[in-house]
Amino acid sequence: MKWFYIDTSITDGDRRQGPFSIDEIRNLVSEGKITDETLVWHSGEANWKAWKDFPEASEPPEPTEEEILKQTIETLLQNKLSRKHFAGFFVRANAFIIDNIILSIFGAIFLYILSFAGLIDLAATTEIAKQYIEDPTSTELVTKAFELPGMSAFFTIWSLVQAAYFIVFHAIWGATPGKKLFHIHVELANGERLTWAFSIFRFIASIVTQATLIFYGLGYLIVLVDPQKRAIHDFIARTRVVHDPIEQKINKEV
Repeated sequence: MKWFYIDTSITDGDRRQGPFSIDEIRNLVSEGKITDETLVWHSGEANWKAWKDFPEASEPPEPTEEEILKQTIETLLQNKLSRKHFAGFFVRANAFIIDNIILSIFGAIFLYILSFAGLIDLAATTEIAKQYIEDPTSTELVTKAFELPGMSAFFTIWSLVQAAYFIVFHAIWGATPGKKLFHIHVELANGERLTWAFSIFRFIASIVTQATLIFYGLGYLIVLVDPQKRAIHDFIARTRVVHDPIEQKINKEV
């Protein structure tokens, strides 16, 4: 079917333009060369009439093979990106180790500052730390540590620092530096980002998981068998630890 239209910008001679295919007509419409009031005619029509009066004017254009292929590729890629890849035990453990190394460095600096100010006996603290490493189950050593001058205040302040570290990073970025290093993050079960309230709730729930260390760390080990790789605090707070989307990894690598 051949289409023609009247080009009103032509003031002299034949103003009829064509023939065109329907796809070419639609391209002219998108370019603004054909408006709703432009007179259009195609073979089989008795008279010229405004473009808006043709059924084709209100029908969406049929996609080309190139557009169909592009849409198919985008759909397949989106489906791949939307699939959740839950972070397993070992990647989570490594991220946790990195976070604790970072905290330990700042903790050591804080201890040296307190020692320099004469608020803590660093030698006695170091000796108890060595004994604790040799026997981490000793409750007597923990009691001795708290009895040292300034240590009770240090542990209180440092507990608040650790809480702030995990709560703030998870609430703002969804991941601590350790998790970011391994391209994983925490999100809610419905896929939404972690809010401040849920970040605080998750940290409190993590204390429950830490308490299971006396039972061989079962609160953490269930990550190995749970299909969604959840620890106890993930069950309580309704959170998931997942790998970053592929597109985010690409952006970071670039």
